[in-house]
Amino acid sequence: MTPGIHADGLGVRFLFDRDRRVVTPALARLRRRGAELWGLRDASFEVGPGEAVALVGPSGAGKTTLLRAIAGVFAPDAGHLDVHGRVGSLLSIEAGLLGRLTGRENGVLLGVLAGLARREAHSALEEIREASGLGESFERPVSTYSQGMRARLGFAVADRAGPQILLLDEVHEALDHAFREVVQERAREILGRGGIVVAAGHDHPLLERLCTRAFLMREGRVERDGPFAEVQEAYLA
Repeated sequence: MTPGIHADGLGVRFLFDRDRRVVTPALARLRRRGAELWGLRDASFEVGPGEAVALVGPSGAGKTTLLRAIAGVFAPDAGHLDVHGRVGSLLSIEAGLLGRLTGRENGVLLGVLAGLARREAHSALEEIREASGLGESFERPVSTYSQGMRARLGFAVADRAGPQILLLDEVHEALDHAFREVVQERAREILGRGGIVVAAGHDHPLLERLCTRAFLMREGRVERDGPFAEVQEAYLA
């Protein structure tokens, strides 16, 4: 399958009850609905094979919401979103991890969630252990891990699933220098095979080393789409 992302008028809405808690549309119908917030509004764009796109903008601009929509975590409330190709992501340090389980046990769980068959996930454990660089910590409960160690495990599993589309949220900026280079190198390999990378963050030098294109996001909208340097300049201005 040729990887690609196409969005047309994409919108993602969050609903709140009267106590300001986020609720699902089904719960909103049962309760008295309070305010609503559009995390994404009228986002339209295309990303094709071999493209690396950076999402830049202030906190709360919709960068993470867009990544999660592409990953299938959020369903569109408006417009359309078509994603072709297997998606691998590093969106949240805690995503899918159970603290009471070991790194090995979480490796199986995350592998299945990433689309691997249970047998495939089990057979990939030693590769995941080696790729994550966790060593003996792989056998310890994840509750004892640092944030960087959790991110290493999550990325190693996502990478083992063979993604054609790699999504990176700003969590990858918290990785130590050595593993950050591993992530960057794997991203370049995916691009070299005609895959797609979409990365969000505030470390612009890090993003610029990987991405040639960028979206400037504000208040849930893709305000500008162009070469990274031009979009960065518009944002800083």
